[in-house]
Amino acid sequence: MPLSRIITIVVGLSVIFGLMLWLISSLSRLYSEIAWTSPFLANFLVFILIVLLICFIAIFIYYLGILPNKSANKGKRRKNLPALPAEKNEIASKTIQAVKKQVAQIQDEVTQKALLAKSKQIEANLTTGILKVAVFGTGSAGKTSLVNALIGEMVGNVNASMGTTTEGVTYSLKLPQANREILITDTPGILEMGAPGEIREQLARQLATEADLLLFVCDNDLRASEFTPLEALASIGKRSLLIFNKIDLYSEDEQEIIITNLQERVKNFIAPVDVLKACANPQPVQFSEDEMIQPDIEITSVIKRLAAICRAEGDDLLADNILLQSQRLGEEARKLISQQRVREADKIIMRYQWIGAGVIACTPLPVLDMLATAAVNAQMVVEIGQVYNCDLNNDTGKDLAVSLGKTLVSLGVVKGAVELVAKALQFTAATYVVGKVIQGISAAYLTRIAGKSFVEYFSQDQDWGDGGITEVVQRQFKLSRKDEFVKAFVQDAITRVIEPIKDTLDNNINDQIEYSNEIYFDEGDDWGSNDKSKDYW
Repeated sequence: MPLSRIITIVVGLSVIFGLMLWLISSLSRLYSEIAWTSPFLANFLVFILIVLLICFIAIFIYYLGILPNKSANKGKRRKNLPALPAEKNEIASKTIQAVKKQVAQIQDEVTQKALLAKSKQIEANLTTGILKVAVFGTGSAGKTSLVNALIGEMVGNVNASMGTTTEGVTYSLKLPQANREILITDTPGILEMGAPGEIREQLARQLATEADLLLFVCDNDLRASEFTPLEALASIGKRSLLIFNKIDLYSEDEQEIIITNLQERVKNFIAPVDVLKACANPQPVQFSEDEMIQPDIEITSVIKRLAAICRAEGDDLLADNILLQSQRLGEEARKLISQQRVREADKIIMRYQWIGAGVIACTPLPVLDMLATAAVNAQMVVEIGQVYNCDLNNDTGKDLAVSLGKTLVSLGVVKGAVELVAKALQFTAATYVVGKVIQGISAAYLTRIAGKSFVEYFSQDQDWGDGGITEVVQRQFKLSRKDEFVKAFVQDAITRVIEPIKDTLDNNINDQIEYSNEIYFDEGDDWGSNDKSKDYW
């Protein structure tokens, strides 16, 4: 308490004590004088004065802060109270149901079944109440030793292990102090060399992500390679304890220095009380030439902290992790659905771009504006919208198509597309390149840009974004104008559209020549006066 407050309290109490003596003396005289005439009035006056004195003392004490402000503390407690586990479970349950609806939209049956199995497992965790603890860290930090020590020291039944060393070994523990069952998993070590080490590390990270509580084990100050995954797990809301193991290798002063450094490094996401010391597998000490002493295991602080967290935060940890896992599963489902929609939209774009290319190659348009309008097919817009669950009528599709067609012209995309196609055709072996071929391939190219623009539009809930339709079209044109892509696109167009048209025309011409030859020879090497070939040509 500050010195100024102590002085104020002493002075205040002295004044109050002096006033009390004065009041007692004054009240005694006043009471004697009034009591001669009216005893009742004298008693009432004394009562009023005593009440006023008590109120004055209470106000003085309250002002100095000697008594706690209950209303303020109550407000603070309410402010710091987390959401009730029941509310979190309800949110998690709703999230899981939403995820199931998303998973039902996935067309790949194998993937769909796998995600449904995950959602059912998450849903089952809502009712079991089993707390999953993952022991995470490098292989040399003593993770397995810590798990074995915890199993040996904890009071409760230990069931048979599940899993293997490469997949992570899991033990089922019933800890009376925590009033719940605990699944503790010894995950594969991280930061191991080679491809197998990378695979095991990925599995370890996955197990740590799925756990309700994380025990991160280190044997010294954290290296950058250890700090990064620990921070990453904390960033997604993973509750963690940092265990400084193998303390028997350090002096007490060194232990305190390392603990202080660890607390400072992780202070942004792990509380100092959750940074603990342990000695899970102490090394034997040479006591004499003929005698070795085996020190005792020191993991009491870990067990106490683990039990305290299970009791106080167990329900919250379960609810938080269930919500986290359901959200991550939802993100995975949305990603798969997005990829699925892109594939379906690409098929639609592919179909319309080659249809448009064939039509325009046979009937070339006179101006670039009409080329852009023809390239953006309203029916294509409607079908892409249906892929993204946006029901559009033909009028709306037509309006969107016309709007994007005008944008293609105003930005010079049409002219640029024609120039790119003409340039790419110079490098082909085709000898039949004419204006209608350029227009046909250009129409296919513009249809692709338009289709990709609408994919972006529908994937953003029918919103062109902050930059509007102009920015979307420019971005898609930029992505599609790379030389390698344009050359491959033109060659594909020639194979799919132009060559079939050329073969058809060549066949028609050959048929016409053969027919004309037949007429010529039938007339005795003379066309005669009745030139029937004119009708055919």
